[in-house]
Amino acid sequence: MAPDPTSLHGGSLLIAWQLTNKRVLIVGGGDVASGRLESVLVADANVTLVAPAPLHPLTRELLDLLPERITWHNREFQDSDLLLDPIDSHSNNPSPKYVAMVFTAIDSYRESQRIAGLCHDLRIPINAADIPALCNFYFGSQVRSGALQILVSTNGKSPKLANLIRKRIESVIPPETADAIENVGKLREKIKERAPGVGGPLSKRRMRWMVDLCGKWSMEDLACLDNEMMAALVDGGWEKGVVPGPNEVIGDKAPKANGHAQNGHAKATADEIKGISLAEVAPVVGAFIVGALVSGLALLGRARR
Repeated sequence: MAPDPTSLHGGSLLIAWQLTNKRVLIVGGGDVASGRLESVLVADANVTLVAPAPLHPLTRELLDLLPERITWHNREFQDSDLLLDPIDSHSNNPSPKYVAMVFTAIDSYRESQRIAGLCHDLRIPINAADIPALCNFYFGSQVRSGALQILVSTNGKSPKLANLIRKRIESVIPPETADAIENVGKLREKIKERAPGVGGPLSKRRMRWMVDLCGKWSMEDLACLDNEMMAALVDGGWEKGVVPGPNEVIGDKAPKANGHAQNGHAKATADEIKGISLAEVAPVVGAFIVGALVSGLALLGRARR
């Protein structure tokens, strides 16, 4: 069924940007900048921080904790901060290289506008805090539990509502979700080692087997997997083209709770959310997103393939 044309506008493209070992520039040392710093460190980026002292306590703490990943310049921004490496005039290819991404979180609108203009000219993605018109991308309110990340974005219109919605989503995510995702990732790698290759029938078979596993096993069951159980799944499941039930692999270690109980609890939580009064605008919006989340929890493994 084709989507309603009127719904095909007004959003942003929500993506997971890979910043591992990339250099990111953050201009500012206050509260907002400290949040940006923490977020890009989680994404395994290396950071150049430009801000005169004093720094926000969290920024100071992160700098002390990870000095090898954060380079701090105790001064105001300079245009050369956008450069990744200095231009080598003796090189056959003296083209400059720039940082992968820029964040500004400073009080001066004029300076933010100037930095954004430089970034736009150089095609460097930039986020200017509290100035949506200057941004190539927006920050959202994130749910983070191990490898699981859920982004709630209002396209820069209402960060507060996004934060309230995030809290609603967090309330219905089972506590074992992070372990389940981690184990599914390890199991996928073991199967790839046993049957390597990208694309073609083998790749599709791997994908289908993992989909069937995540549909058949509950989140609690997946969280119980250890190396011995994974080996049993690969040898007795993947190799034979079947998906064993949890009891066949986990045995006495199987959790008391099952998928039906889990889904029943989530449904009860969703029903409670639906009864919220209209005065609580954000939680009502949150109920809509929670409903989508609840219905997809059983299929969470698919998002990892």
